[in-house]
Amino acid sequence: MPTFLGRGECGGHVTLLFTVSDQSDDPVEQGSLGAGICVEDGVEAIARGEEGGPGLSVRFVDAEADPTLYEDVLGLLVEEVPEVGDVSWEINVRLALPTSQGFGMSGSGAIAAAMAFQRAMGLPHEESLRRCYSVAHRVERARSTGLGDVTALAAGGVERRLVAGAPYHGALLENGPGRAEGWTCNTPVVLAWRPDAGKHTSGYIDDAQWKKSISEAGAKQMERLSLGEWDQSRWLGLMDAAHAFAEDSGLLEDASRTELLSTASEVIEASGMRDEASALLCMLGESVAVVPTDPEDEDSGLSALVPELEQAGLESIMTRVGELS
Repeated sequence: MPTFLGRGECGGHVTLLFTVSDQSDDPVEQGSLGAGICVEDGVEAIARGEEGGPGLSVRFVDAEADPTLYEDVLGLLVEEVPEVGDVSWEINVRLALPTSQGFGMSGSGAIAAAMAFQRAMGLPHEESLRRCYSVAHRVERARSTGLGDVTALAAGGVERRLVAGAPYHGALLENGPGRAEGWTCNTPVVLAWRPDAGKHTSGYIDDAQWKKSISEAGAKQMERLSLGEWDQSRWLGLMDAAHAFAEDSGLLEDASRTELLSTASEVIEASGMRDEASALLCMLGESVAVVPTDPEDEDSGLSALVPELEQAGLESIMTRVGELS
């Protein structure tokens, strides 16, 4: 009996500012405008299958998460590639970052899983990659776990989302309504979060008042971020826009977020890096991304902040801006 084996991986994504663009009834056209950072660390998925399906067993390595995400990915994938449903699958998932903390782990996990299943079946790479983004976007919207993470990850690097919607769609997997672009360099990023905290994205994007305040604040910042070339010269402008969005949207008024940002900023100050680094809130978790003020500074000393942040009661990890997709 033949065995099918495939691996997929996808880095995480930190949203720094965004709008809620879900007016359409079609999930393909839903999403967000905004900007953020794709990072190297995310989700790795290894799928193993044998003939005699359908079936799926989900196993998490070193962490726990919601297995129904991966069931939904497989279910939607079977609709487009029926032969995937003739296999009994086991998928092992390794999460490098926590869920529900603003790191885009549901979108990353959906992309990694969709790629693992397709690679196991020997499907063409470019076709499979586009289908990953298409499937992951629709799964995210059906579950209200994300808006623009998948479209952002389809661009990669430091990204801006200019048109809401799925990045790929249709029988030929041509460009979807969503459009994003990115730039990248080997910029270090420290992600820090509160242990055992986090808020489900749907609590904000499905709430009418939050949608209004978030979208107004995001649209205001995107008026200027959408103009001109998108490259390293926009880094400080993005940081300023992220700070303004956090305040204008009302998300910074959450006491736990204010305290978290204050803690990270105090660690940066105490480490003598006030001019070299800044802490930005990750949307929509209880987490921050500490980044250098110079994006081309590949050895900024940010790694020294990891033990200091942990001593201050936060969990943290050193990663880097991801490559372009």
